[in-house]
Amino acid sequence: RRLFFDTHALVCLLEENGFTTRQSEVIVSALVKIMDNNLDMIYKDMVTKVQQEIALQQVMSHIGGVKKDMIILEKSEFSALRSENEKIKLELQQIKKQVMDEITKVRADNKLNLNLEKSRVKELHAQQDRALTQTDRKIDTEVADLKTMLESHKLDNIKYLAGSVFTCLTVALGFYRLWI
Repeated sequence: RRLFFDTHALVCLLEENGFTTRQSEVIVSALVKIMDNNLDMIYKDMVTKVQQEIALQQVMSHIGGVKKDMIILEKSEFSALRSENEKIKLELQQIKKQVMDEITKVRADNKLNLNLEKSRVKELHAQQDRALTQTDRKIDTEVADLKTMLESHKLDNIKYLAGSVFTCLTVALGFYRLWI
């Protein structure tokens, strides 16, 4: 195993940055030990080229076996699955068509009900408008009658007031002549 960095240059660099020679050597030796341990772990997990080729051949033969099994399964079970899948697709299309028909019916019923309700509401509004118009007419008639009655009472009051004033004047003039 080889280390791919200059340990002496690292010691010198550490000394330039304020470490003593002893501290620098201890740090570098600790780094070397850590790197050795890491390399040991890496080498334990590594395989040789021969082992890799053997493993590759085993995997390739296993893949070949799986391919053969897949071809056999495709011919037997996959064809059954395909036919079952086709049946399910047809059933699903039929159910979809039934659902769409039901949705169309429900929409039509809702549209009809909505139109009926609209016409009922319009008729109700028309009845309310007629009732309001009749009420407005009655109110206008009553107000006009009250105004007419008020005007007639007003004229009667003015007549009585004028008569009373003239009577008072006549009496006052009569007393005035008597005293004079």
